[in-house]
Amino acid sequence: MMNLKQKFQRIQSAIKAVKFTPVKTPAFFKHAFPKALWHMPKSEEALYLTFDDGPTPEITEWVLDTLNDYNAKATFFCIGKNVRKHPEIYQKIIEQGHAIGNHTEDHIKGWTNNTDAYLKSVEQASEVIESSLFRPPYGQISPKQLRALSNLGYKVVMWNVLSMDWDQSLSEETCLRNVMKYTKSGSIIVFHDSVKAKSNMTYCLPKVLDYYSKLGYKFKRIPELIQ
Repeated sequence: MMNLKQKFQRIQSAIKAVKFTPVKTPAFFKHAFPKALWHMPKSEEALYLTFDDGPTPEITEWVLDTLNDYNAKATFFCIGKNVRKHPEIYQKIIEQGHAIGNHTEDHIKGWTNNTDAYLKSVEQASEVIESSLFRPPYGQISPKQLRALSNLGYKVVMWNVLSMDWDQSLSEETCLRNVMKYTKSGSIIVFHDSVKAKSNMTYCLPKVLDYYSKLGYKFKRIPELIQ
């Protein structure tokens, strides 16, 4: 039976081998990091939209307005340096009832930074982001880093549906299909409120909100007090 380190090495090898990011999270990813949150309970018709890399002027505000049109709540994983640049947008996210999470100070990669450097970036971001939710940039985190964050009281939030909206080689229609094909009750869906993702994200988000709202789904924020 593989230990945790071997499972982590398998993940790294698999990603390097396939040379693409899977839209639907493979099962062995989840098995390697069982303490991370990959999806919410499937017992109710609710979906959990998440937005990474903001706040970004105009784009984050557009997302907030669009969510408001559908009475939808979401979770924003913010970069510390962006919060420092745009505190008024960050505050607007909170005032409108959405959840926030820590996405490090400067979007560093967990696999190419040691645990001390990684935790330092998280700590810097925590000076302006008050949340126990954390999402690793690029989804890259080592078992040691995850344990250290858990010991500090963070809940590491991953996902089970990845829109791939940042990939400018993908068409808007492909991005939408990425979401629609795999979304089901309890899904945690990743979008980005960033300049790179703007075209795909602004095409997909209203359609996702409209389609699933008509099916009776609610869009909820990820609660901080979650085991």
